[in-house]
Amino acid sequence: MSETTVENGKITEYMGKRVIDFMRWRKLAAAASVALVIASIAALVMNGLQFGLDFTGGTQIEVGYEQAPRIEDVRSQLQEAGYEGASVVRFGSDNEILIKLPPEVAEEQTQVSARDEEASQSIGDEVVAMLGQKAGGSVELRRVEMVGPQIGEELRDDGGLGMLFALVVVMAYVALRFQYKFSVGAVVALAHDVIIVLGFFALLKLDFDLTVLAAVLAVIGYSLNDTIVVADRIRENFRKVRKADSEEIINISISQTLGRTFMTSFTTLLVLWALQFFGGELIHNFSLALIVGVVVGTYSSVYVAANVLMMMHITKEDLMPPVKEGAELEEMP
Repeated sequence: MSETTVENGKITEYMGKRVIDFMRWRKLAAAASVALVIASIAALVMNGLQFGLDFTGGTQIEVGYEQAPRIEDVRSQLQEAGYEGASVVRFGSDNEILIKLPPEVAEEQTQVSARDEEASQSIGDEVVAMLGQKAGGSVELRRVEMVGPQIGEELRDDGGLGMLFALVVVMAYVALRFQYKFSVGAVVALAHDVIIVLGFFALLKLDFDLTVLAAVLAVIGYSLNDTIVVADRIRENFRKVRKADSEEIINISISQTLGRTFMTSFTTLLVLWALQFFGGELIHNFSLALIVGVVVGTYSSVYVAANVLMMMHITKEDLMPPVKEGAELEEMP
């Protein structure tokens, strides 16, 4: 027989484990979520996303130095030479630098220097020559790539469609595996996480490139995993715990999965913090997007998805298997 402790009309202990009253704060959590989503949408409307070269097009130049240069010096040298808005990050070793030029800067420089098929190579040679003169040493051109604005626009559109497709597939999967109310809760939680991550990047005006888009898609998968674990336990407890209402069953389910959720999120964050501090500038925004996504995703799997279930009045009857017509007659002798 299961051990259940009831205090003040609520279950405080079930199967020897303490039950935390998470749903007691559901209205406050809902208000916080709505405020964060509104603030994120406002940041997206006012600032927009600062799309990187992957989406806007431009020129990417990889150069190698004999000795590790200071990033600030390289940026100032490029700005003095007329390359406004150039992005400079370390690539690989400390001696290798990756320079990203916006499309308008690259076009302006190539119109001045050359009008042929080797325009991208020409601008790469010019940049390397200028940096070598400023550095007073040998600067080697490793690689030059040009991304056209049409390709960048296609990548941006395909990335947005991929995100929407992922949400639709998730909704269909959860509806088939659990029940449609669970699918609504899961999709609302995922949309909540994605909007907040995008709003965070818009608010701080951080570069949004393909690596960040990959991080956002990874956040969808991570958050969905957490939400499904909680939903599975809620479904199980609705069938096992008889003398409890929906709020108590959700509290029991979240309390039972809390240890697993916390440890998974904590160990994931340890890896992401390591990438953030030691992974270099090239994956800085990638790891930052995942850190924000994991924190928000953990919160949403506890409060947003469960909150939606409460608002949709989930009951035991919603999860009961359908009874076949004539099943009672078949069981009669």
